[in-house]
Amino acid sequence: MSATSADTPGSLDVVLVKAGRTKISYSAELLADDGNRVIVRAPWAGDGVRDFGFVRFEKGDVFTEYYWRDRWYSVKEVRNAEGERKGWYCDITRPATVLGDRLVVEDLDLDLWRSADGTDVRRLDEDEFAESGLATTDPAAAAAAEKALDDLEHLAREGGFEELLT
Repeated sequence: MSATSADTPGSLDVVLVKAGRTKISYSAELLADDGNRVIVRAPWAGDGVRDFGFVRFEKGDVFTEYYWRDRWYSVKEVRNAEGERKGWYCDITRPATVLGDRLVVEDLDLDLWRSADGTDVRRLDEDEFAESGLATTDPAAAAAAEKALDDLEHLAREGGFEELLT
């Protein structure tokens, strides 16, 4: 299926690639694709509970995920099984690509968390990003990734992602 219309129903396999290998792949419900932004919804695809200390991802959590073909990030709204928002988890990535029924995104290690109430905004994995060597192997991509993280942090601290996601 080629997802190119905002009212196209169906599903996509979301494929997160890191360092040339598939990090995780999962099926998601396609909510919308306007040709630039792709919105999908999926249950927590990880094995068991992932406790970061500031948030736990666990069975029953639902992720509404926003990907762009022209932006260096994705934004994932996380809700628990009861529908209460936990917050937003943002991955810094290369722009998304839709290939048939697959949405492919390359993870660039940097992440951002914003709690539901906005009191906790934190940059994550900057050490992994530095260790990845991207600044040496692809300086333009590294600069785009760092700018994307700065832009998302600014949005997170100035009121959130609602405007970005509507």
